[in-house]
Amino acid sequence: MRIQLAQKSEADELLGRNPLALLVGMLLDQQIPMEWAFTGPHTIAERLGGDLTAERIASYDPEAFAALLAEKPAVHRYPKAMAARVQALAAHLVEHYDGRPENIWAGTPDGKELLKRLMALPGYGKQKAQIFLALLGKQLGVQPSGWREAAGAYGEEGSHRSVADVVDAESLVRVRAAKQEAKRAAKAE
Repeated sequence: MRIQLAQKSEADELLGRNPLALLVGMLLDQQIPMEWAFTGPHTIAERLGGDLTAERIASYDPEAFAALLAEKPAVHRYPKAMAARVQALAAHLVEHYDGRPENIWAGTPDGKELLKRLMALPGYGKQKAQIFLALLGKQLGVQPSGWREAAGAYGEEGSHRSVADVVDAESLVRVRAAKQEAKRAAKAE
C-alpha cells in the first residue's frame, strides 16, 4: 500500500520507503496539521541535501539542526523544540537499533512488546505509540500477534480515528470528521 499522509507525492514517496521519515513524521504530528507534519521529513531531507539517516541527524550540530528546521517555511510550529526531539529520536535509534528503525519491529514477538518498544522512543507517549503501531499494522503489514489489541481503538478494523486510517484524500476527510466529533463529545461531557 502506498503511504499518503503528506498528500504530496514526493513527501509520501519518502515516507513509504524510509522508516525513519515515517517515525519523524509521526513525532512531528502534534499541534500542526497532519499533512504539514508528514511533509516535514521530506523538507528536512531536502535541506540536508540527502536522504534521512539516524546517524546523520543524531550527529548534526544541535544549533544548526534547529536552524535548519526553523528556515522558512518552518518544519514545525515549534522548530527548536522539535529539532531537539527529532535528534533525541535519532540518537535513540543509533544507540538501541543500529540506526535502523525497522529493527524496532523486526522479529517482535507480539503487539504488546512492539507497543513497549514504541513507547520507549523519545517523544512517543502511549497514544502516539498506539497510533504508530496501528499505522504499521494497517498500512505496512507489520502485524505481530495481538497488534490490534495493543493499538487499542486505533487498531480497530474500519475505524477512521487517526493517521493509521488515512490512505487517500477521502479517508483524510473521514478522519478529520471523526476527530471533530470526538472533540465535540468531549466538550459536551
